Amino acid sequence: MHSRLVKILKEKQKEVARLKDKGLIYPEANVLRERRNFSSALTRPGRIHLIAEIKFASPSAGRIREEADPAAIGRIYEQAGASALSVLTDGPFFGGRLDFLPRVKEAVRLPILRKDFIIDEIQIDESALWGADAVLLIVRILGDDQLTRFLQRCRENRLDALVEVHDRMDLERALKAGAEIIGINNRDLDTFRVRLETTRELAAAVPPGRILVGESGFRSPPDLLDLQGLGLHAVLIGSALMQAEDLEGKTREMVEAGKWSR
Repeated sequence: MHSRLVKILKEKQKEVARLKDKGLIYPEANVLRERRNFSSALTRPGRIHLIAEIKFASPSAGRIREEADPAAIGRIYEQAGASALSVLTDGPFFGGRLDFLPRVKEAVRLPILRKDFIIDEIQIDESALWGADAVLLIVRILGDDQLTRFLQRCRENRLDALVEVHDRMDLERALKAGAEIIGINNRDLDTFRVRLETTRELAAAVPPGRILVGESGFRSPPDLLDLQGLGLHAVLIGSALMQAEDLEGKTREMVEAGKWSR
């Protein structure tokens, strides 16, 4: 596991300890807590759907975009044809905040994925409280029992779970735990290098009936066109969109590429 990820997880453990000590904090404003169906948004036929991500920084790229109103970015993504949104809520490493969730949900009609490092069930409860429709579960940072329990906790909160895998072993563990939405991340967690071939290699091993999402490294239409025939339902794209000078134009470009790719 890369030293950057180790550092992130150590900080997340401190954050969760503070959360447990203080207890769940309710948002000051009313939050739209009705659940929007994340999985259904990714399975409408005719395209590879776009999950457009709101993030302002990352450990590998540093500052990606100067912080702006996340609700305004969410509206741009929706107008450009994205099928769902991913919202980074980690602050120290990705420039996110928990209150981005209700702000974005109020502004759009799309389902929203909370993207963070979920290492405790209290974070799943928190995600539901603050208006998320789905959460990210990273197989590599969870034990088998944790993964099973976290998936159950998601079901209890009526949240979908995007279960992220990085290699064949991760995939086997995710399937054994009953994951329904599989995210294949092209970033190697040991080196942080990105290989788009990872999606191609692992997609063939995902059994029918699962929802398949490609993550990391998709930057241009040809990247999506190369995914033809793999059975992908969606791709999650963050940096390539957030770095674009024309955010709406870049988003439309990737949405249209998804239509060609399917």
